Amino acid sequence: MQEREVYVYVFTGFLESGKTSLIQGTLEEPDFMTGEKGLLICCEEGEIEYKEDLLKKLNMDMVVVEEEEDLTPAYLEELNKKYNPDRVFIEYNGMWNTENMIEMEMPEEWIIVQVLTTIDASTFQGYMNNMGGMMVQQFTPSDAVIINRCDENTPTASFRRLIKANNRRAQIIYEHTDGTIDNGMEEEMPFDLNADVVEISEEDYGIWYMDALEHPEKYKNKKLSFKAIVYHPDEFPPEWIVPGRFAMTCCVDDIQFIGFKCHCKDGGKFQTRDWVNIVVTAKVQYTPEYQGEGLVLEAVSIEKTEKSKEEIVYFT
Repeated sequence: MQEREVYVYVFTGFLESGKTSLIQGTLEEPDFMTGEKGLLICCEEGEIEYKEDLLKKLNMDMVVVEEEEDLTPAYLEELNKKYNPDRVFIEYNGMWNTENMIEMEMPEEWIIVQVLTTIDASTFQGYMNNMGGMMVQQFTPSDAVIINRCDENTPTASFRRLIKANNRRAQIIYEHTDGTIDNGMEEEMPFDLNADVVEISEEDYGIWYMDALEHPEKYKNKKLSFKAIVYHPDEFPPEWIVPGRFAMTCCVDDIQFIGFKCHCKDGGKFQTRDWVNIVVTAKVQYTPEYQGEGLVLEAVSIEKTEKSKEEIVYFT
């Protein structure tokens, strides 16, 4: 006899970011709830209230959790026994730690199948500037990020890079004020991909890096030139280096080194933290460090250079 499975959907995002509307819209899909018993765990109450007639029609119970410390494994087990749901929807509080929710021990039958984050385009940059860490922890575990209330002035490419810098696997969906939805257009790069040598400026390194992560095939067999810091991973032989830059993915506490594996016959002549101007040829191939295919570089030329005035690159 197959063990019963209860699918759990977690919705994250700040208050008034559109979580309730997304959940109600999902529930109203004709083929989504087909007779199953549902449970909605609401951890914050915004301006939009759930339609009681809809919840009743869908055979869905709702409970409200007002304090983060009340949301415990024991409480979830209690809900499981009381309501015996087939599907569970958790509208999580944007001010609570999302990691605690994702890692929480749940009833044996419960399985988190999807984490979705809603973002209000009009407030996203402000939150990133003032509460970046809290903002990022909401979408880091997400399978899909829905950026709503977009208009012609929304910097969708910049938003995409900020999200992808912290969560490469997330699908990003843009919902416009006129109701249309799209997955974003491919961004035009600020450098000439058809040049004999593609010159990547320091200001554009972060943009190039994110694009190369997502679309490595665009750079296959291209010759690239950029300024970088040399890094020698302990497990690499001397002729393999990682030329890259330190990047701020969220805030000062989240600075990390980003770059691609590079074969360099003169790699042993350079120390970690040396600044270099490097010209490479890009290949796309499998490498264990990437756990799949990705950009692998072959150094054509490399020479030491002066340290940059701005050591940190950004994704905006």
